[in-house]
Amino acid sequence: MDRDVSSEPAMSLSTCSPIDDAWVRDSQNGRLCLSWMPKALRARPNSHPHSHKLPQTKQQRLKTAVWTILFSCGLLTGSAAASLATASPAPEVKLKIGIVQRFGTKPTDKLKLQAVPGDRLTLAFKTGNTPQTLQANSVEIDVVKQALAAPRVDERVVLGNYRNFETAENGAEQWQAQGLETEIAQLRRWQVWAKRDTYSTPLLRRLLYQSLQQRGVTSAYLETQVLNEVHRASWVVNGFRYTRDDLEITAGKNLIRVDKKLFSDKLRLQPNAHGTYTLVNEVPIETYLRGVVPHEIGPSAPYAAVEAQAILARTYALRNLRRFVIDDYELCATVHCQVYWGLGRTVSRADRAIAATQGQVLTYNNELADALYSSTTGGITAPFSNIWEGEDRPYLRTIVDSSNTIWDLSTHTLADEQNFRKFINLKQGFNELGWPTFRWRRESSLEKMTRDLQRYLELNKNPLASLKTIQQVAIAERFPSGRIRKLVVQTDKGPIELYKDDIRSAFAAPRSTLFYLEPLNKGQENLWGYAFVGGGFGHGVGLSQTGSYRLAKLGWSSGQILSFYYPGTQIQPLNESTVLWQDGSTLATRQQQLGEREQGMGNREQ
Repeated sequence: MDRDVSSEPAMSLSTCSPIDDAWVRDSQNGRLCLSWMPKALRARPNSHPHSHKLPQTKQQRLKTAVWTILFSCGLLTGSAAASLATASPAPEVKLKIGIVQRFGTKPTDKLKLQAVPGDRLTLAFKTGNTPQTLQANSVEIDVVKQALAAPRVDERVVLGNYRNFETAENGAEQWQAQGLETEIAQLRRWQVWAKRDTYSTPLLRRLLYQSLQQRGVTSAYLETQVLNEVHRASWVVNGFRYTRDDLEITAGKNLIRVDKKLFSDKLRLQPNAHGTYTLVNEVPIETYLRGVVPHEIGPSAPYAAVEAQAILARTYALRNLRRFVIDDYELCATVHCQVYWGLGRTVSRADRAIAATQGQVLTYNNELADALYSSTTGGITAPFSNIWEGEDRPYLRTIVDSSNTIWDLSTHTLADEQNFRKFINLKQGFNELGWPTFRWRRESSLEKMTRDLQRYLELNKNPLASLKTIQQVAIAERFPSGRIRKLVVQTDKGPIELYKDDIRSAFAAPRSTLFYLEPLNKGQENLWGYAFVGGGFGHGVGLSQTGSYRLAKLGWSSGQILSFYYPGTQIQPLNESTVLWQDGSTLATRQQQLGEREQGMGNREQ
């Protein structure tokens, strides 16, 4: 999930690698699938996905090919055809997780990698074109400054800044619909860039930027930096210093300690799109889940809630493999994706739930569900479009988070301010009752709110960041789920309108967008600030982690819990026919800009 810190659960506050798998078009249904294709054909235009599936093993491809030939020749009919046509289980997928995303941002950055007792690390890299390997018990990676022979311009056209990936992806699709090729990046916030390979010269970038200005686009800007030196990854083994951009680290026992965390399988230090490095853990998905599930749901969660979390975490990971295409990995290890701690803090209950649900995913019409979840809903879940930009998902609905009937939304919509205030002051009967994040009240002075808003506007390159004072804040519009659609802030520079989840980016006080405002004077003649009175922790879309605790304690199974929060979905084994995700745009420009996902982890070109 694209979640910020506020969507962590309250309790956490305390393989197959076929070389020739590629994205190809399914001409019969207009979608694109991940299936077998010779490398020689990969360069053909329009070979990128609109609908994405898992690759098949060579045995599965052979089975499909034989079935197709026999069926087309009329040699296979009836039950025999049905039996062979049944989708086979998918092989276990390996993921690429960015466990350290921006190594080398500071000249003092260091990474210490160690083998477990009785083992050694193997470091693989290239010297020129010659592969080289070293062995060591441990290695410390730092960064060294390297002067450039001539100044280098690092420049991009940023089309917009976004709080989360979902809204950034929708923004990218809007630009692509206008014929502009884009790519998505994440620094402090998610960004949409004009595709660098397309706008590859200063002249092209400036022509594009001038065109956007003439069209009245205010969100776009040129980000330019002239570099005289760069930071490069470096390490010392046996008294020799090595400075390289790519480094692969493995160990005989398949375990590597990175600072205080323990990771399995392979690590790779590689350059990213931001001029720094990312340490990537290449790990099978079921192993990855061992480092995710207990840290997302909590180590003491009831077993059925842990099973539900395991299915959601697996589904979420597979549906979101495209997040960091620009940096050549797939997911991060933070709340912007899913919290991943490696194997240093595994929990037996979570391991049991992962094994019991192995390969199971949540689907809707044979496509992976958008398995969003948050810590606490505040007693009511939100549809996708109440938080982010983009189309609603039919299974992400407004649901009163209770096993009993305690509020009738059909007669008492929470878009009405009076209804909302009555609702938010209810406490009994909800699944989340007793959690400190279920209901809250947080106060903030106008001075603090002004600093928060200035910081938010500066981050978004908004000219109104020069404002000096906030005079008044008012909720202008709510969704039927009670979430705020529009907040209007009166300032000395004029009114500023904030929408949806950006409200939480602009102000530190609210834990969700499910709140009302109470003016405070604090004994002064003038307005001192506001109390934010609300409920929930995080975006509130999909499963409530704290709510699932209660349902599990009531005896609900993991399937019943998931059906409650995602009505109309099904749990099914992952197989090669499962659609991972579908792009929001069918335009060729959108299809052409999508990068191929490397499936052959052991065959990456050096």
